[in-house]
Amino acid sequence: MPCVHYKFFSKLTHDTVIFDGLHITLGDLKRQIMRREKLKRCDLSITNDQTNEEYTDDAGIIPSYTMVTVRRIPGTGVKSTYDRHANKWSEPSSGSSKHVNRSSLSLEQLFKTENLAEANASEEDKIKAVMFQSSRCYYSTK
Repeated sequence: MPCVHYKFFSKLTHDTVIFDGLHITLGDLKRQIMRREKLKRCDLSITNDQTNEEYTDDAGIIPSYTMVTVRRIPGTGVKSTYDRHANKWSEPSSGSSKHVNRSSLSLEQLFKTENLAEANASEEDKIKAVMFQSSRCYYSTK
């Protein structure tokens, strides 16, 4: 029987979708994979393993005995968990402004800041400041 071998990007083994005919449309392949894997509220990105070509047209034809890689992508209308929890982790109110500097801090100011979690700076600058602060006791100028 004709088939298409698929594997998810995060898995090591291939699974098989069996169908009738010499080829299968991308839309039918997606539906069979989603039904077989019990996936909901997502879309699938399917790429040919040999040519690294991504199939984008749902009416496009995939020949039998093709090996493809499948990636899950969020479906339309689905909110990410970051959006749902963004209000929960918003900045503190103006009453506690002594801990949070509203203007962006320079790297030298971050080196001296005690609470980097509430500092208004880029994540890269915060990481540099943490690394500097953690090594300060080893490379003391005294």
